[in-house]
Amino acid sequence: MVALQKSGSPSLMGIPAASCLLLITLWVQGGAAVPLGSPCRLNSSDFQQPYITNRTFMLAEEASLADNNTDVRLIGDQLFHGVNMGDRCYLMKEVLNFTLEEVLLPQSHRFQPYMQEVVPFLAKLSNRLSQCHIERDDQHIQRNVQNLKDTVTKLGENGEIKAIGELNLLFIALKNACI
Repeated sequence: MVALQKSGSPSLMGIPAASCLLLITLWVQGGAAVPLGSPCRLNSSDFQQPYITNRTFMLAEEASLADNNTDVRLIGDQLFHGVNMGDRCYLMKEVLNFTLEEVLLPQSHRFQPYMQEVVPFLAKLSNRLSQCHIERDDQHIQRNVQNLKDTVTKLGENGEIKAIGELNLLFIALKNACI
């Protein structure tokens, strides 16, 4: 009995098909290549470290005990109003950077020992998101972030305490938006 032979190696036959698929994908996207590792993504392992998660939540709890203003929520539905799901990681990067620079660093002497452990962790996340940008107009995102900043500024030191008290919400929002 004569065995039938295929003409060409199976691995070589897949190359034209893969090339065709790549060209179609690029054509659909207008020639823009999609990066394999998006700069607007974090690793799920960042949020699966029980120790730092616990410390973040303990810091938020300690600060929330000093927060008298229960009428204002900084990280809630209004922050995400009008923001597409795909842009939420960028939004949270902006909120994270504000929180680090304008809230946590000036208040770094308070809420020890949690602050000294949580700030480097959040700074690491901020660094990982440093290349996260959106290509289209981000005015609606900047407006939402500015509203948060204005609220913190209006409340003064109490606003900074509130922002620290909502680090648990920031942690959850970063996880939901960026992984």
